[in-house]
Amino acid sequence: MLAGLIDLPWWGYVLATLALTHITIGSVTIFLHRHQAHRALDLHPVASHFFRFWLWFSTGIVTKEWASIHRKHHAKCETEEDPHSPVILGIKKVLLQGYELYRKEAKNQETLDKYGHGTPDDWLEKNIYSKHSKLGIALLLLLDLLLFGPIGLTIWAVQMAWIPVNAAGIINGAGHFWGYRNYACADASTNLVPWGIFIGGEELHNNHHAYASSAKLSSKWYELDIGWLYIRILASLGLAQVKKLAPRVRLNTNKTACDLETLHAVITNRYEVMTKYAVSLKKTYSTEIANLKLQATDKLDAARIKKWLHLDESDLTEQQKNKVDVVILASPTLLTAYTLRQELAAIWARSTASKEQLVKQLEDWCHRAENSGIVALQEFSQRLRRYA
Repeated sequence: MLAGLIDLPWWGYVLATLALTHITIGSVTIFLHRHQAHRALDLHPVASHFFRFWLWFSTGIVTKEWASIHRKHHAKCETEEDPHSPVILGIKKVLLQGYELYRKEAKNQETLDKYGHGTPDDWLEKNIYSKHSKLGIALLLLLDLLLFGPIGLTIWAVQMAWIPVNAAGIINGAGHFWGYRNYACADASTNLVPWGIFIGGEELHNNHHAYASSAKLSSKWYELDIGWLYIRILASLGLAQVKKLAPRVRLNTNKTACDLETLHAVITNRYEVMTKYAVSLKKTYSTEIANLKLQATDKLDAARIKKWLHLDESDLTEQQKNKVDVVILASPTLLTAYTLRQELAAIWARSTASKEQLVKQLEDWCHRAENSGIVALQEFSQRLRRYA
């Protein structure tokens, strides 16, 4: 029986496969995603080239194609132009055909020209990595067979499927369909658990969409971003330099009025602000809707109504708007809370207003919230004034 240069027990082959695929997902999240697509960190040429070589060798990914498609995803998220939105295309299609969607968009020269700026363009890229993108994975197959024998073919097959399944399928699909949300950003991105050890921290997709240029994807103490751990190790060795991180909310307990500093802090942390608003009003919404259910003659879908109340009005269909209108008009409390939520979100959308006008609008908003008679709104407004 043919044997490879390395003879392992069955579990040894499993561990070897996981180790090899882990290097690949680490290269994707550190090099392609955080370094190339978002410029959240700088990499030493040695580290940068190792990742570029490994991706050519283990996936055949062309850096410019990957970065371009990902940047377009952020620019056109959840629209008809999004290359892989399950909201538009359906979760089944993105989960099962994510790789095909990626290959289709990679052939779109307009996408590459518009979003591919700043990616590698040296001799190696032009003459080897991009020109012969399939050569690397062919060499990997030969190496797997040489090292592991016939089982090397299975290891190679797993390596070939790892990124299409986890990145093109799970992250792009499930990461916009299932999971929890820390931030009320404008798209449908979610955080997934417990995939972290397998996909390098990329499961924290909602955190990433809220602060796309952050080198660190975790924001809660219980979230594991293993990619960030590796970045810190590289930084300690002088092989990486972090450029951008998500802002941290700072509260000045001595502040009682809104000023320019408050405005800047609120706009910078707007996703956290809207998330906090939803959390603050959650009990109020539930109580009001429960009372309406007792009085309603038609069946009231409480779960959906509560979800719609936390969305921007522009994100609702006409049918959803009509159902929301029926509910909020039946409850003065819901009407006030919903109206103030829409007005708060509109403050940072008013690009024509001066800073002084926006500060006044924010102060007026807080004044109305604190005089609404709704305890949750009053407490939220008082906290908002303390943003620094």
